[in-house]
Amino acid sequence: MVVLELPFQGTWQVRNSPARRVPSHGTHLFATTYAMDFVEVRDGRTSATRDWRTMLATEPVERFYAFGAPILAPAAGRVVSVHDGEPDLVARRSPAAQVPYALTQASRARAGGPALAGNHVVLALADGYVLLAHLRRGSVEVRAGDQVAVGQRLGACGNSGNSTQPHLHIQAMDGPDAHAARGLPIAFRGYRSWRRGAAAPVEVSTGVPGEAEVVAPR
Repeated sequence: MVVLELPFQGTWQVRNSPARRVPSHGTHLFATTYAMDFVEVRDGRTSATRDWRTMLATEPVERFYAFGAPILAPAAGRVVSVHDGEPDLVARRSPAAQVPYALTQASRARAGGPALAGNHVVLALADGYVLLAHLRRGSVEVRAGDQVAVGQRLGACGNSGNSTQPHLHIQAMDGPDAHAARGLPIAFRGYRSWRRGAAAPVEVSTGVPGEAEVVAPR
């Protein structure tokens, strides 16, 4: 198991947790077996705005708390590869807006890494590799070969690649290429967790956050 630090500040909600099911994203393809998604929330909401577009149409990504939030190195390591330049897509909270997007899912999978992960960084750690995906275009601050310290800023959260709202996708792998690697289990150390219905957070020394938990670094 690859144990990481949470790669952000503030409060984020867990989506597609491997604590709920494995494979967490419904497939072993692209080493996503134990991948997790995080969406920044404030008072339980991902955006301060809800209007007719939320229900019926696409929305600008600038509405969402996660968009532009700093994404940090979850462990010390070496940058293996970087991809930047993919556009940030409009957000799609509306079921009506998600239907046509779902119909093009297969074509994105065939298009390969950038179409799925969008702008991303892959780090080599002592015990595996970690990929951080869907970064904001133009935000990546590291280059292949760089040594990074835990907590160092890598870029900013975006909505590039296979994403319907700004969020961070993170996964651990046994190799640097998600097309050939296998996914590795991940856990996080030193965080606070607000479980559903709980008024106060729980201090977690090391754990795998569950589906819909809200977490924050200590």
